Amino acid sequence: MTTKPWLKNYPEEVPSSLTFEEIPVQEFLTRAYKKNPSKVAIHFMGRDLTYTELYESALRFANYLQALGVEKGDRVAIMLPNSPQSVIAYYGAMYAGAIVVQTNPLYTERELQYQMADSGAKVILLMDILYPRVMKIIKETALENVIVTAIKDYLPFPKNLVYPFIQKKQYGFSVKVEHSGQNHLFTEIMRSTPIKMMDIPFDFEEDIALLQYTGGTTGFPKGVMLTHKNLIANTTMCDAWMYKCAHGEETIMGILPFFHVYGMTTVMLLSVVTQNKMVLLPKFDVETALKTIEKQKPTLFPGAPTLYIGLLNHPDITKYDLSSIKACLSGSASLPVEVQEKFEAVTGGKLVEGYGLTETSPVTHGTPIWGKRVIGSIGVPWPNTEAVILRTGDTEALPVGEVGEIAVKGPQIMKGYWNRPEDTAAAFVDGWFLTGDLGYMDEEGFFYVVDRKKDLIIAGGFNIYPREVEEVLYEREEIQECIVAGIPDPYRGETVKAYIVLKEGYSITEDELNKYCRQHLAAFKVPRYYEFRDELPKTAVGKILRRALVDEEKTKLANKEAK
Repeated sequence: MTTKPWLKNYPEEVPSSLTFEEIPVQEFLTRAYKKNPSKVAIHFMGRDLTYTELYESALRFANYLQALGVEKGDRVAIMLPNSPQSVIAYYGAMYAGAIVVQTNPLYTERELQYQMADSGAKVILLMDILYPRVMKIIKETALENVIVTAIKDYLPFPKNLVYPFIQKKQYGFSVKVEHSGQNHLFTEIMRSTPIKMMDIPFDFEEDIALLQYTGGTTGFPKGVMLTHKNLIANTTMCDAWMYKCAHGEETIMGILPFFHVYGMTTVMLLSVVTQNKMVLLPKFDVETALKTIEKQKPTLFPGAPTLYIGLLNHPDITKYDLSSIKACLSGSASLPVEVQEKFEAVTGGKLVEGYGLTETSPVTHGTPIWGKRVIGSIGVPWPNTEAVILRTGDTEALPVGEVGEIAVKGPQIMKGYWNRPEDTAAAFVDGWFLTGDLGYMDEEGFFYVVDRKKDLIIAGGFNIYPREVEEVLYEREEIQECIVAGIPDPYRGETVKAYIVLKEGYSITEDELNKYCRQHLAAFKVPRYYEFRDELPKTAVGKILRRALVDEEKTKLANKEAK
């Protein structure tokens, strides 16, 4: 693309092109330690860790990994919720020259076994309650060493009693693990390992920093190879986009899980790059989050729509002081306009939508936080990033306003998929990364996501975009969450079904919803079925799993036909 109409919508303070320091990701922690050794790096449920403590702990972990035989390029898995240990291990693994593999603590044995075998990880750090799970599958992987920790290791006592949602059944404090042979205790590593710097050869362009697995809602998850360049570029872009946020003076709310690339970049990496404090919660609990915001006064709050919805629907939200929040960048799913407006009214801060994928480290587009906003848009491409709308299945660039596949270029785009050269080749066309999302660009350069290409509903020959139907449903005040999916239909091929969670104390009938939708949608787009649920299936970052609901329907149909 030779023209970039979006640049005229950039705030003056945001450059269209940035330069990126050719250093490894962990170097930013070294710098933060040297510049602000006594500054708080992490607040975790009543305890503060300074940049000195974080830096020295990361080096201890790195030294211990080297003693275990970890070499440059080896994979080290981290299976933890947000906690000091997760940050220490992340930077420690990189100091040792290893590639980090982020792993969801909620994974089943099957999911864990697949990821460990596919990545070839040699070491895994996990919570004590997860120890039995990994030992059941360890022989089917390349794992050689298991390092065990517990959330309580970084909780002050007895202050942790004010966090009742931390329960043994959730995080576990009772699993007995011997510190010998294959098994290692994190507390012993921190207590006994010496601190020394190491000199690891480094290639900014080629060295992989992170092996981040895709969501895997269809087929097997793929390991996305993100280099040091990818991560530094995207974090630097994020810093530039939030130009009103000062280095060393902000507090960043860390509810988004770090085992998801969005939370990792916009909270963990951004905090260290800008030498700011991150406030971590290992689990999203609405009341605890509200209390933490009021007490710790975060100024930045990256999140997902479900987080903001959860907070807004707490009956006592107006009793909490949330006025410290200056900026929120929402991602992982479309942000309903109603949620944006209400959250800004409650906090006085700005809540804008961004866009990206695991393969893009993750952000490619964002709405200007302090600038022009267009309702329903994901914003404009970030600095150093190009975007175009391609005709699906072709390399032809489409004109303004036409729907096609969003394709992007930029320094944050992945190196490729781990051990999957064919999938890597299929993901690019003429140097453009194909996002799999359908969308369009307007004359001002603002982009819009219509829907995932794979989520497009084709009913009776008509194309139906679930997001359009969802936006109509979200206009009803009774609805807290909803998602629309195409389910099998013997006549139309697919038909539209809406899954709905109502706000507490509200009610609405299927007939009322049907009448409302018919007033605002063409007849072929109106849901044929409505299902009310107490909750919807979600990923760890809060993205509703549309595919899981479709699979449910397919199973129901198969069982019915079998009878």
